[in-house]
Amino acid sequence: GESEELKGLLLNPHLRQLLLTVDEAEEKSSLMKKYMQEPLFVEFADCCLRIVEPPEKENILPE
Repeated sequence: GESEELKGLLLNPHLRQLLLTVDEAEEKSSLMKKYMQEPLFVEFADCCLRIVEPPEKENILPE
């Protein structure tokens, strides 16, 4: 499922470096704002959000 996608993203050395930099940063919130402009970081964040809160199935009627 979604976790396979996440595992794949985490194999990327650039993303791993971004995450380490955030983890070690004093000003995490300002760095996060900067990183949310990075497509790779946004893809990672979106993937995490889909795992913790899967999109609701729309227009499906209960049987």
